[in-house]
Amino acid sequence: MAERRAFAQKISRTVAAEVRKQISGQYGGSPQLLKNLNIGGSVSHHTTVPLTEAVDPVDLEDYLITHPIAVESGPLRDLLEFPPDDIEVVYTPRECRTLVSAVPEESEMDPHVRDCVRSYTEDWAIVNRKYHKLGTGFNPNTLDKQKERQKGLPKQIFESDEAPDGNSYQDEQDDLKRRSMSIDDTPRGSWACSIFDLKNSLPDALLPNLLDRTPNEEIDHHNEDQRKSSRHKELFALHPAPDEEEPIERLSVPEVPKEHFGQRLLVKCLSLKFEIEIEPIFASLALYDVKEKKKISENFYFDLNSEQMKGMLRPHVPPAAISTLARSAIFSITYPSQDVFLVIKLEKVLQQGDIGECAEPYMIFKESDAAKNKEKLEKLKCQAEQFCQRLGKYRMPFAWTAIHLMNIVSSAGSLERDSTEGEVGTGERKGSWSERRNSSIVGRRSLERTTSGDEACNLTSFRPATLTVTNFFKQEGDRLSDEDLYKFLADMRRPSSVLRRLRPITAQLKIDISPAPENPHYCLTPELLQVKLYPDSRVRPTREILEFPARDVYVPNTTYRLEF
Repeated sequence: MAERRAFAQKISRTVAAEVRKQISGQYGGSPQLLKNLNIGGSVSHHTTVPLTEAVDPVDLEDYLITHPIAVESGPLRDLLEFPPDDIEVVYTPRECRTLVSAVPEESEMDPHVRDCVRSYTEDWAIVNRKYHKLGTGFNPNTLDKQKERQKGLPKQIFESDEAPDGNSYQDEQDDLKRRSMSIDDTPRGSWACSIFDLKNSLPDALLPNLLDRTPNEEIDHHNEDQRKSSRHKELFALHPAPDEEEPIERLSVPEVPKEHFGQRLLVKCLSLKFEIEIEPIFASLALYDVKEKKKISENFYFDLNSEQMKGMLRPHVPPAAISTLARSAIFSITYPSQDVFLVIKLEKVLQQGDIGECAEPYMIFKESDAAKNKEKLEKLKCQAEQFCQRLGKYRMPFAWTAIHLMNIVSSAGSLERDSTEGEVGTGERKGSWSERRNSSIVGRRSLERTTSGDEACNLTSFRPATLTVTNFFKQEGDRLSDEDLYKFLADMRRPSSVLRRLRPITAQLKIDISPAPENPHYCLTPELLQVKLYPDSRVRPTREILEFPARDVYVPNTTYRLEF
């Protein structure tokens, strides 16, 4: 073993734990470690705190509750009292989006009910805290804001990072070494490592007014102006934002409560036409979520019958209100997913016989053979008129179909890149589909490209599209239960769908699907109240369809909804 060096003999072998123990025993009772809390004239008991023991910070709120403020004034009294100008109460008028309030008149109510109703009509009392931003729970530098602020910051490029003519820093250093004539002629570490550099170096420019006598105040003012010049207003945005998962305290400022809306979709029903026209047909739309196995909207009923077909029901149907003539609807979807379907159901006037017998004429007769089968069609029309006169008030299920909503949205978005069609109407490009197979698998090729997982689905930025639904499924049995419907909808997404082998009822239903505008005109709420910007009450309205969210939505109840 080699002999130990001289300096190694003087190294202390005391471990860190022994050092802490010695310091704790020597200074454990020192007055420097005794904390006297003198607030309002009161003195707390002396406490010895070992250096090796971790001390939790004082909970200020808890201490203020357990230790009332003394009457006597002291130097730290301002720290205990909250500033008197911290809280500001502002009353903001409550906005009503409809022309007429849904709340009934207060004169007709019980006093207790009147107090409950006022919670929907009184102005908002907003409490603003002036010094809220100074607290530890307020952090304005979130990750999104930090990225936004850093957009305006110039990129810092230092001399060591840039090299002339696109050469790297290492290449430049190698080139200097090659051009050096003698490195050993200069001291190690000197800048003048190369005689070539010394011969080609230029002197620095002289500083102007360096030796002039200038007052200190003028120098400070000049330096302050230089610091402020070209200073970015978001200089501290370079500081990284704290971790969102482990905040010390989080006190967010709540927004003013408002009515909840999901992503809104506008559906316009343009026309409904069968191969034969012998009786009125009624249609309805609704949204279904296959994964959640829930109906996520109420029904939207629309009538696309001709005036001649409507005349067959005139003895049983009173004059229709303007609200029942709507052919466009706005659906709200809070949780859009790849499992949302738009289900279309058709009904007809109740008649005798099995549903198969009622649907058989629509499946065998073609429009091109109308002249050849004129007598049969006239007979069917006479039978339909008799049923309308006797049972015009009653309906029976006739047929149904479904549309994969997210498939239509994704296909419409791809048309923006691939479509070469001209502009329609207001300049929006619209794509159209015409499937001769199952209408629910419109655009099968694009459906195969879509993923089956719950990805983020955006219903606010796709291009408007006009869809032509060509096939309907005959209603089997008395009614289509929800459980059977969910099975059919899940089967539609499979490549080998059983429904494709069924014999369809040929028809043409044209609907227009687009993102809903922010402030649509002639719009009615689910309670049939007119939304503001309703210039003419005689115009055919657009209905807002009530949403049944697939999962709970935790928002304040700010609207009063009428029950019918």
